[in-house]
Amino acid sequence: MSPMVTFTFLELLGNEARALALKHFRTKLDIAAKADDSPVTVADREIERRLRELIVSQYPTANVVGEEEGGEIGDGVTWVIDPIDGTKSFVAGLPLFGTLVAVLDKRIAVYGMIEIPVLRERWLGYGNCAVLNGVPCKVSSCEQLRDARLCATDPQTFVGDASAAFSNLSRAVSISRFGTDCYGYALLASGHVDLVVEAGLEIYDVMALIPVVLGAGGVITTWSGHAIDDRFDGTVIASATRALHAEALRFLRQ
Repeated sequence: MSPMVTFTFLELLGNEARALALKHFRTKLDIAAKADDSPVTVADREIERRLRELIVSQYPTANVVGEEEGGEIGDGVTWVIDPIDGTKSFVAGLPLFGTLVAVLDKRIAVYGMIEIPVLRERWLGYGNCAVLNGVPCKVSSCEQLRDARLCATDPQTFVGDASAAFSNLSRAVSISRFGTDCYGYALLASGHVDLVVEAGLEIYDVMALIPVVLGAGGVITTWSGHAIDDRFDGTVIASATRALHAEALRFLRQ
C-alpha cells in the first residue's frame, strides 16, 4: 500500500466516521454498559460497521480488529478501529471524542488517523510525516518537565503505585489537563501539548496514535520504555522530545 493510496482511503474513512458521529452527537441516545462497565452507543456500533464494510471492500484479504466487533491481529496487514474513542465524552456532549484507525503491517502500526468530528480536525501519520487537515505538523521542542504541558484522560485510571507515580509527575509539570482521550495525542503532534500519560488502554485505543506521534517527531512507548505492540501492558507515555521522555520515565519508574 502506497502512502498516497492509504492516505486517500483514510480520508474516506474519516469522512464517513465524521458524518455518522455528527448524526448522533447530542441527540437522545440509548446507552448500554459493556462487560467492563464502559458505555457503548448505537454510534459506536454504526461507525465501526460502516468502516469495516469499506475496508473489506477495498482490502478483502486484510484482517480487521475493532473495539465493538473484535477480531484478530495477523502477521500480514491488519486494520484496527476505535469507532468512538472517548465514548464518555460523546454521551456527555463534550466535543473531544474521536475515531481512530490504524494500519498494522507485521503487527507494527505504520499508518494512523485521529479524526475529531465536531472540531473537523483530522491528523494522519505515516513514516516521518504527520499532517493536520493536510498541513504538516510537528511536536514542540520542550525538554524539561517543569516546562511541560501534560494531558491524561482520567486520573482514576491510575491505581496503586501507578497512581502515586502519576501524581508525582503531574506535580512536576507546568500544566495538567484531563478529559482529552485521543485528542491529547493529536495536540502533542501539533506542538500544543508536550506530554501524554495513560494507563489501562487497549490495542484499539493506541495503535492509530503511534504513527501520528512518531510522524510529527515525537516519542511514544510504554512506561517501561518499550515500543508498543499488540502485547503491550496498557501503559502509554508520549512525549515531544527524547529528553522530556527520559525525564518523565524516571518519574514513572520511581
